[in-house]
Amino acid sequence: MAEFFADIQFWLLAVLFILGAAAFTLSTVSGGGGALMQIPILNFLIGTSQTAPVLNLGTMISRPSRIIIFWKHIVWSVFWYYVPAAMAGAILAAWLFTEANIVWIQIVVGLFLMSTFFQYRFGKKERSFPVRHWYFIPLGFFISIIGTFTGGMGPILNPFLLNAGIEKEELVGTKAAQAFFLGLAQIGSYTYFGLLSKELWIYGIALGLGATLGNLFGKILLKRMSKLAFRKWVITIMVISGLVLLVQALNELL
Repeated sequence: MAEFFADIQFWLLAVLFILGAAAFTLSTVSGGGGALMQIPILNFLIGTSQTAPVLNLGTMISRPSRIIIFWKHIVWSVFWYYVPAAMAGAILAAWLFTEANIVWIQIVVGLFLMSTFFQYRFGKKERSFPVRHWYFIPLGFFISIIGTFTGGMGPILNPFLLNAGIEKEELVGTKAAQAFFLGLAQIGSYTYFGLLSKELWIYGIALGLGATLGNLFGKILLKRMSKLAFRKWVITIMVISGLVLLVQALNELL
């Protein structure tokens, strides 16, 4: 047992647990973005090449608790359009993980997320463009590919869910169910292609346990929020997430 934990830094496990709890409390009340917000911190703590596998593992571990909490709010019609395409995209992305360059896609996605501030007039406007349920098939494929590379792309789905009339508990629950099956494909693919070491598994579990606690805190806060307040939080996190993606992409280019 001592040998198993020989290379593990226990202070880092505590930091990852706290980071997961804080980020997923925020993620629950803002419809996502917790994973993306952790990317710069995890890049610093464990290295850029290890961030996506650890973040996706930690996120997947936290999903069952969120699914249980929001089970009765899940919009299953959207789930079935999204998940099969998303799982296919995750497997493809894991196969290409070490070879693909997605900097320009990150820039486009970052600008799109930042534009939601104007699209929704900071939450005053309920919808900005019409969305049909079949749109979630190509969205699932695209978002899962980018998310598998970066470790977090939840906010990009929010404008489409909001424009489909899905808000608050329905939005959080539906995304949790979708993300769980996407996570199974991601973690299975990371493992198959040798991208998850023993050390990264332990770090991911610590992050996931903290995120599970964050889901519980977030549920309590979300219940007290109005739809307008929820939309404002969603838009704020989308804009910040877009800025994070844009800065990351520009740093890689420069």
